Amino acid sequence: MATQIQEGELDCTNASRGVWLVKVPKYISQRWDKAPGNIEVGKLRIARTPSGQKSGQSGRPKLDVSFSLSEAVLAMEKSEAIPKDHKFVISNVNNQTLGVFSQTTPPANSNAVVPETEKLMMEGRVIQRAECKPEGSETYMKLKLEGFRKSAVPARMAKRLDDVVHVKPVANHRYNVEFTQKKKSEGKKVRDDKDKVMNVLFAAFEKHQYYNIKDLAGITRQPVTYLKEILNEVCNYNLKNPHRNMYELKPEYRHYKEDED
Repeated sequence: MATQIQEGELDCTNASRGVWLVKVPKYISQRWDKAPGNIEVGKLRIARTPSGQKSGQSGRPKLDVSFSLSEAVLAMEKSEAIPKDHKFVISNVNNQTLGVFSQTTPPANSNAVVPETEKLMMEGRVIQRAECKPEGSETYMKLKLEGFRKSAVPARMAKRLDDVVHVKPVANHRYNVEFTQKKKSEGKKVRDDKDKVMNVLFAAFEKHQYYNIKDLAGITRQPVTYLKEILNEVCNYNLKNPHRNMYELKPEYRHYKEDED
């Protein structure tokens, strides 16, 4: 009796099933993405030959896997020819534990009496890895040559303009003007008396316990170098999280206001 899989649960019915993990060339995956679901995309042939056949010794059977694309997939794009025959380069996965999972989302316009829920399933455990490589044919060589030509084309190229384009020169760009005005509005930072700066710092630390150097420079309006000299006397610099790169008063200078009843 089949049981309904609730959302968030994993169906492990096929956990013991062995599957192959195959890496295919990009041109194959692109054709498969465009192919309809009712056509044959290719044929896989698996032959087992003894590994020690050449030396006359009997050994563990060796997999000889070949793959051929179907004529329907080859004819999808007439302008670009792709190789038909391929070989699988097999590698083991003894030192890895890999699995294949699927996620099924119910249709949004479903009118079922019992609403379907999202299903998470384990389709199987990877028992073999393979890489699908094309055989050295003339079609494959032409495809690689075309790929080299496309990659050699620069992304940006100079283009000749037939029409006259009038470009008015700008003495100063807008972002430069805004930056200059901002600096003028802030004014030149002049060193104040040390006691006055410390009073401003103590007042700020009564509101918050931690500050970074940028905020303190904005509060005190002092040069950063001069401000750091004062901070090194009255503050500790945190090097660890959660208040990394922030200043706090040393214990002997701490005096936080208590809440009144």
